[in-house]
Amino acid sequence: MTRWKAWWLAIRPKTLPAVVGPVLVGWGLAWHDGVFRWGPALAALLGGVLLQIGANLANDVADFRRGADTEARLGPVRVTQAGLLSPAAVTAGMWVAFGLAAAVGVYLVFAAGWPVIAIGLTAILAAIGYTGGPWPYGYYGLGDIFVFLYFGLAAVVGTYFVQARTVSATAWWAAVPLGLLAVAILVVNNLRDIPTDRQAGKRTLAVLLGESGARREYDVCVFGAYGVTLLAALLGVFPWTAAMVLLSLPHAWRSRRIVHTRQGRALNAALARTGQLVLFFGVLLAAGFVLVS
Repeated sequence: MTRWKAWWLAIRPKTLPAVVGPVLVGWGLAWHDGVFRWGPALAALLGGVLLQIGANLANDVADFRRGADTEARLGPVRVTQAGLLSPAAVTAGMWVAFGLAAAVGVYLVFAAGWPVIAIGLTAILAAIGYTGGPWPYGYYGLGDIFVFLYFGLAAVVGTYFVQARTVSATAWWAAVPLGLLAVAILVVNNLRDIPTDRQAGKRTLAVLLGESGARREYDVCVFGAYGVTLLAALLGVFPWTAAMVLLSLPHAWRSRRIVHTRQGRALNAALARTGQLVLFFGVLLAAGFVLVS
């Protein structure tokens, strides 16, 4: 395997829809409200992708050092555990990604003000602290909460804020379904890894709930996202065109079927499909906002 291929595996491109979908919703809502600005919008997307890459690299090396990633791993290849890249190289790559994200953040501070610093710094700390640091919260069943906060609330509301320089109630509503779908990705990942995580002492929420409980959590997250969106449309918070997200429901149902009927490595298909669902859902919700602007 070439070094470039190893780095491509390390950044885990299939996880990036988890951040792109929410950012697109922030774009669509800003367009709907007449506050869309190309510069901050593109910077929010680039910054979000860089933060996700940095988080992936941080988790890769931290899980290896804590013994959570072993030869028994069922998920996609982790480059540190597989010996494709050294821990030092992956750590250096992590800091490069976070450094580039910080550089984008400097531009956003000038574009939208000092609150961007709080969002960016806490996002970096959350990314590192998920499996690294003295108290890795992902090992104590708190990963789902932080994913909801940063891939839902921070991603959607933050993208809207850097363009509008204010936050609307609609932005908070829009953040909820995207946050729930991002958590669903984590649920599939942790459901697959229950045996190896339990052995390594990694007490994810899936480990605490068990397989049946994790599958129920997946259902709550996925179909809760549709429920919140339709409720917001019925209440007049979203335009009626937000119901376009229902076009992604067949994809969601097929993903659910995999989650409920397969185990172990076979769940990687559901992991990829749920990531695609975040992007598909985000595009449709963003379009729903744009079409009535």
